[in-house]
Amino acid sequence: MNEPSPADFVVAIPARYGSIRLPGKPLRRIAGEPMIVHVARRAREAGAREVVVATDDARIAEALAPLGVAVCMTSPEHASGTDRLAETAAQRGWSDETIVVNLQGDEPLAPPSAIRAAVEALVASGVPIATLAQPIAGTDELFDPNCVKLVRDAQGLALYFSRAPIPWHRDAFARDRVTLPPGPWLRHIGLYVYRVGALRQFAAMPPGALEQIESLEQLRALEAGWRIAVALSPEPFPAGVDTEEDLARVERVMRRG
Repeated sequence: MNEPSPADFVVAIPARYGSIRLPGKPLRRIAGEPMIVHVARRAREAGAREVVVATDDARIAEALAPLGVAVCMTSPEHASGTDRLAETAAQRGWSDETIVVNLQGDEPLAPPSAIRAAVEALVASGVPIATLAQPIAGTDELFDPNCVKLVRDAQGLALYFSRAPIPWHRDAFARDRVTLPPGPWLRHIGLYVYRVGALRQFAAMPPGALEQIESLEQLRALEAGWRIAVALSPEPFPAGVDTEEDLARVERVMRRG
């Protein structure tokens, strides 16, 4: 079988209506449109041959109708977006070789070039999963447990992901934890690319011990011996939307743009 070209991929966008910090998050309006519409448009701009929003709420489906984006109604019982994605793949009948991007529904500023870079990393590496990273700007970010850090090997494959600062610069941090010393400091961007066969296997795995300790689903794959390719985002990948403050930040960016 011929290898699919990097352009031959689909994007699935998990979008739950419920959100503790930002109720009705996918439908919150940014620059006059629901947030989920902006995310779906970014996926289309990346060159996906198919864009599907996986949701559990008819209101999200209604908001997407004018854009003509496919909607997959999924179970409200899913514990994670990965589980919702696996159900979507089954409903859409995607083959095991189909390349699928898991793009979070709260990423209205996701650069299309970054989506393509992650797809290209999966194809080039031949590993089951690919994801993204970008450089960390300062120690506030490095020491923030909500900012997930990672380290890669010489081939660009993930060695570990952590909420803790990794790698730990023993000498520099013994002197000062305000100045960021030289180092390969990388922030993980929570966009994943799989082949559908690998996605199904991953979703069926039980949670690993490291995953449960760090509350990071990707550690399930590393603990099982899978490799994860990590591409560097070719342009800045802004943080997603979790709060009213985030919503206002994205609104300002879009109004300027």
